[in-house]
Amino acid sequence: MSKRAAVENTRDVQALQTRLGYVFSQPSLLARALVHRSYLFEHRRSVRADNETLEFLGDAVLDLVVAAMLFRRYPKMAEGEMTKLRAALVQASHLAAIARDLGLGRFVRLGRGEEASGGRDKDSILSCAYEAVIGAVFEDGGYEAASRVVERHFGDRIEGRRKDVIMTDAKSRLQELMQGRHGAAPSYRLEGATGPDHEREFTVSVRFQGAELGRASARSKKKAEQKAAAMALRLLGHEG
Repeated sequence: MSKRAAVENTRDVQALQTRLGYVFSQPSLLARALVHRSYLFEHRRSVRADNETLEFLGDAVLDLVVAAMLFRRYPKMAEGEMTKLRAALVQASHLAAIARDLGLGRFVRLGRGEEASGGRDKDSILSCAYEAVIGAVFEDGGYEAASRVVERHFGDRIEGRRKDVIMTDAKSRLQELMQGRHGAAPSYRLEGATGPDHEREFTVSVRFQGAELGRASARSKKKAEQKAAAMALRLLGHEG
């Protein structure tokens, strides 16, 4: 690695440590967590490893830390619901959103092809880089250090994500409820659509045996159905 590249790398590591809220005793671990395989391919003489094994480690650490957070925060939540919420929290799109909040994209080292194709804002690259960073924190400071960093990044997001999971799962939960109680499924009816084609808003009702259980509007029929189902669950006392 050239002297200039080494200086830039040191500055990047220092700036990112401030954003992460964690100071590494081995800054080289964080530097490695920022190396995408495309960069390694083009700089094999100066770079020894990419971030893929740290990503593997970070993926496992995130699963454990997030599971522990949910266990403590929602002690009465069913295991199946907890599993769904953890999956939503550690999925690539959510990890990429956290990475964007941290500005992680500007620190990642990419090959020329990935750089040219907008790799700094790809969910796949950002999520993997974030997992690698968490793996680096774990390797540097152990479970407690990694847990503190993850809790700092996830703490304010968990409840909002829980509501999203409940909303997304509302249709299936309502169907299970009505099938269990009455042996029949609810139906959905498009009540109307307003606005121009590029800003269409759909209103949908959910009905059972002629009675309307809920009505909602959204930018897609699918989302309107989910919202209407969530309203029906609240009416029936099954908010989740």
